[in-house]
Amino acid sequence: MPSGEMALCDTGPLVALIDSNDSSYAKCRAEFGRYSGALVTTWPVLSESFYLLAKQHLREVLWQFVFDGGVDIAEPVAGDLPRIRALMAQYADLPMDFADASLVVAAERLNLRRVFTLDRRDFLLYRPRNVAAFDVFP
Repeated sequence: MPSGEMALCDTGPLVALIDSNDSSYAKCRAEFGRYSGALVTTWPVLSESFYLLAKQHLREVLWQFVFDGGVDIAEPVAGDLPRIRALMAQYADLPMDFADASLVVAAERLNLRRVFTLDRRDFLLYRPRNVAAFDVFP
C-alpha cells in the first residue's frame, strides 16, 4: 500500500467513476479530482463493481483504472472471514453485505477511517474497531 492519506472505496463510487450514465458520475468524478490520496478497495467490492458494469467496454475501463493505480486492492488475511461473518450478523437488520463487511475489516486492519461511498446511511452506522465512526465522502 502507498504511504500518505488513504481512503476506502466502495462499489457505488467505483461504478460511478467508470460509467458516465450513472446518476452519481459527475459528483464522484469531481470528488475523485479533489482527492489527492490513494483509494483502497477489496476483492468483494471489485467483484460487485464488475457485475454492475454489465457492458464489456466499461469492464475494460475498470480493469485499466485498477492497472493504472486508480485503486489499490487490500489483500485479505486469514483472520478476515470470521470478522466479516460477525459484522454481517451484527448489522443483519440493515442488512450488511459481504462487500461492505470486507471494507470495514480492511479499515480495521489498515487503520483507515475515510470511506468514498454513496451508501452514507450504512457507513455512518458501521462502527469499526479502529475509530469511533467513519468519515464518509462525498
